[in-house]
Amino acid sequence: MRRYNRYGYGPRFARPWRPFHGAIWLIGLGLLFFFGHFWPGILLLIGLSMILEAVFRGSASQGPQNPPPGPMPVPPPAAPTAAPAPVAPVHRVDLLPAVCPRCGGPIRSYEVRWTGAQSAACPYCGSNLPMKKQ
Repeated sequence: MRRYNRYGYGPRFARPWRPFHGAIWLIGLGLLFFFGHFWPGILLLIGLSMILEAVFRGSASQGPQNPPPGPMPVPPPAAPTAAPAPVAPVHRVDLLPAVCPRCGGPIRSYEVRWTGAQSAACPYCGSNLPMKKQ
């Protein structure tokens, strides 16, 4: 079900021809089978059904339509605040060893998993890397 139909938005047409439409077809088909002139009669029945539907549709009143809700109001922008001071990098990349002492894999700063401010784990074996002395 579409959202505008669920909430009552969009076109809503009155359909007063619906009960008459079925009755015209039932009565018409009954008469056609009773008199035995089915072939030309079915064309007349289709034409009569179309004409009556157009007449009823043209006379159908359009009920009050609810306009769709407008866009949500945008709150005014907040007052500008002072820009925060740039934060120094927490991880000391220069203290990392070149290779892992346990597995011998190369250590790249963008591959290690930092476990603390100055501690990292090897990306290959997961062992704790000893940091160089300053």
